[in-house]
Amino acid sequence: MKAVSIDKITPAENVALTEIPVPEVRPGWVLVKVKAFGMNHSEQILRLSEIEADYISKPIVPGIECVGEVADASDTNFTVGQKVTALMGGMGRSFNGSYAEYALLPAHHVFAIESELPWERLAAVPETYFTAWGSLFECLQLKPADTLLIRGATCALGYAAIQIAKALGCKVIATTHKESKLPLLADADEAILDDGQLAGNVNATKALELVGAKTVRDTLRCMVKGGIVCHTGLLGGVYTLDSFDPIKEIPNEVYLTGFFSNYPTQQKVDEIFSFLNEHKLQPVYGEFFDFEHIRDACTALDGGKVNGKIVVKI
Repeated sequence: MKAVSIDKITPAENVALTEIPVPEVRPGWVLVKVKAFGMNHSEQILRLSEIEADYISKPIVPGIECVGEVADASDTNFTVGQKVTALMGGMGRSFNGSYAEYALLPAHHVFAIESELPWERLAAVPETYFTAWGSLFECLQLKPADTLLIRGATCALGYAAIQIAKALGCKVIATTHKESKLPLLADADEAILDDGQLAGNVNATKALELVGAKTVRDTLRCMVKGGIVCHTGLLGGVYTLDSFDPIKEIPNEVYLTGFFSNYPTQQKVDEIFSFLNEHKLQPVYGEFFDFEHIRDACTALDGGKVNGKIVVKI
């Protein structure tokens, strides 16, 4: 089968399709014929640095998510031809991921899906919409009456969160630090140019923090009493809070939580697709590539100029 397989630092210009064996099925694992996959920043990190880590199984096929059909169900309850999605659980790091025509995946991280959406739309859902869903409903307990602040909204996760929140009936305030990207937030009720200091100018009941530790202190001060901030993204490039004093820096009656997307379930996948179907939503993506042009897709990912999810169809 055709696949991207790497064993050393691999910039986009060196990404190439190679021929490797179709994986041999084993108990507890499902062989999936990959139809399409979304691309993620974590795969860029893998190619450009993390591949050298001892805990990465090498050579490795990158890719932490995919959609496709069951090619061999092994001893699981899946059936051949069933439409499925898979995400996380070690894909593309502990074992080969989705940048391939077939992927052998642990059954506990493969989920049945019922949808008539085309493959390229389906491929925009798994990691992005699962993360948005968990952040908005598990962590933020989002309700139609909420005013939601999305900080760092011009990314795939931000666009998905805007779409879901607006479908729910929320007022959405979305931010970007680039004036040129304000038009990309047209679906929000209010688009704000973020200079790093929003407190005093924004009042929200809930906040999805996608910039991360760089702005979370300020985001906490944008909350009304009873407000919740969910720290989900790291777009600001700052990963930890130095000298953070929770007693003094989390305002009284404001709550701080975070979402980690490593534990998807069939129930959550069902909820997401039921919501998409009910509201007739088309999952959003920024750019689409055929698998034969995976090098171009990786170049686009590394360049960071695509507004939204990059999707690759096989």
